[in-house]
Amino acid sequence: MSNDEVINGKSERGGFPVIRKNMKQWVLDIPKYADILLDGLEDIDWPESTKEIQRNWIGRSEGAEVKFKIANSSNLEFTVFTTRPDTLFGATYCVLAPELDLINKITTSEQKQAVENYKKLTASKSDLERTELNKDKTGVFTGSYAINPVNNKQIPIWISDYVLSTYGTGCIMAVPAHDQRDYEFASKFGIEIIPVLEGGDISKEAFVGDGLHINSNFLNGLNKEDGIQKMISWLEENKIGTKKVNYKLREWIFARQRYWGEPIPIVYLDDEMKALQDSELPLVLPELEDYAPSKSGASPLDKATNWIYTTFEGKTAKRETSTMPGSAGSSWYFLRYIDPKNDNEFANKKLLEYWMPVDLYVGGPEHAVGHLLYSRFWNNYLYNKGYVPVKEPFSKLRHQGMILGTNGEKMSKSKGNVINPDDMVKQYGADSLRVYEMFMGPIDSAKPWDPNGIDGSKKFLDRVWRLYTESNKISDKPNKNLERLYHYTVKKVTNDYETMNFNTAISQMMIFVNKTYKETVFPKEYAEGFLKLLNPVAPHITEELWNVLGHNNTISYEKWPEYDEEKIIENTITLPIQFNGKLKATIEINLGEEEDSIKEKVHNAIDSKLDGKTIVKEIYVKNKIYNIVVK
Repeated sequence: MSNDEVINGKSERGGFPVIRKNMKQWVLDIPKYADILLDGLEDIDWPESTKEIQRNWIGRSEGAEVKFKIANSSNLEFTVFTTRPDTLFGATYCVLAPELDLINKITTSEQKQAVENYKKLTASKSDLERTELNKDKTGVFTGSYAINPVNNKQIPIWISDYVLSTYGTGCIMAVPAHDQRDYEFASKFGIEIIPVLEGGDISKEAFVGDGLHINSNFLNGLNKEDGIQKMISWLEENKIGTKKVNYKLREWIFARQRYWGEPIPIVYLDDEMKALQDSELPLVLPELEDYAPSKSGASPLDKATNWIYTTFEGKTAKRETSTMPGSAGSSWYFLRYIDPKNDNEFANKKLLEYWMPVDLYVGGPEHAVGHLLYSRFWNNYLYNKGYVPVKEPFSKLRHQGMILGTNGEKMSKSKGNVINPDDMVKQYGADSLRVYEMFMGPIDSAKPWDPNGIDGSKKFLDRVWRLYTESNKISDKPNKNLERLYHYTVKKVTNDYETMNFNTAISQMMIFVNKTYKETVFPKEYAEGFLKLLNPVAPHITEELWNVLGHNNTISYEKWPEYDEEKIIENTITLPIQFNGKLKATIEINLGEEEDSIKEKVHNAIDSKLDGKTIVKEIYVKNKIYNIVVK
């Protein structure tokens, strides 16, 4: 089960108790590509928030690995990774992951039962539960001590569930004066707290800022960076530790104990494992009478004995019965889409060069550290092997927001706020649904469903239909009144589509339709161009209306309309006229019109409004406002 399927020690579905067990698994060495994946983020147009999620998941950190010997032992030791080796003088205890084999060797007889009980409790928790920052700190003392290598002090060794065997070395040095989690743990269990950085008040909380080193022997007075470098040099000189780059990213577990999935093409001989030859692929799953897993947790394929037992190079062999995860296919499907019927290779190289990388990927942010990360890893591997022409598979990524229920909450049957799209199509038509979904707001925002909104989209499309079929406005005659608005609409809608601002594109098309209804002539050139603009969001009605305009071909392959920048420029403006700062009238003027001409127009408009008042002063701000001071 995945970590997010475990809640309070039980499975999310069914509420079954969950136990953590070690087992051999096939893995892909994705950490080997950690730096490649990090560097590649700089070359792609993705939301910065998604890039940061991947950076944090990969979790590159620089520091040092430090050896801690076990007190009263001649050969037992463990290694910790720390990004702050400069705080070693403040390490007052160590914490080990409960799963480590070393625990069994160092636990004293007095602590054995407590340790075993705690290990059993930990086995029922997911990694997410174990590392929750706000949870109560728990742990058990092993009864043994480690030697702090910088001052030879004996410090207690504890086990705690917040340390994971899968991250780093599974062992940490705790500096409670300068780490809040360590501080809370030490405070709870009465462990010594020694400040080694100047600042803060450790009687209240850990000081997590930076300061000059104190209580640190040869580091005293140094800042953070100098302290880290000097400590690493000292550790390396004394062969106690070494500089190290670490990653949170773990090997990708690439096996599932279930039937459905690509079978792993490996066979086992008595003394070795062998991969099947290409000529033996594809390996096809056998049909089973019972697809349920065995009670032991083994794969359902264990039941297919006739399939499992085979021969390889003349020797008796046994097939691997685990299958690949669903991500095995989803990590490269976009490459196969390019050449889906090719039986000789996964895709033709020339087709890959033509189509890759994917120009635009629209998907949810929930895939940031799953599919989107795995696909990047998969593609980079194939690039390094010379099979694909580009490092990164997806040039541009945008996330779509979720459509919420009318109550603003995520749609759910249990909440009774689900909107069935089939019902909406039946009532309003597919185009109305499409237009409304694009008009609801920015594509990356979550938006609540509004029944009035889809009704408004339907009314807009109805108006478009009547404009083309009932108004008799469409003509080969020009219409100067629509010229600027049409060209501006083409420009704005085109740019909005390119930037995925569909809501503002639709808004502009609504403005155009409203203006056109007030005119007596709708030039056929504009009528055709508008349908092309509307087609991406309302393909069905625009195909019909394209036919109404006398075309027998589909609108889909028509050339996109163009705009004339010169015709977008506004030659006239509305000039407000104020009396003592209050608006009294407006006039139309030409841009750059002479001031004497404007003054004449102003007086023609306002002389009747003076009501016996005397003009004291007239102030004209060019193309902005005409202010008259009266008394």
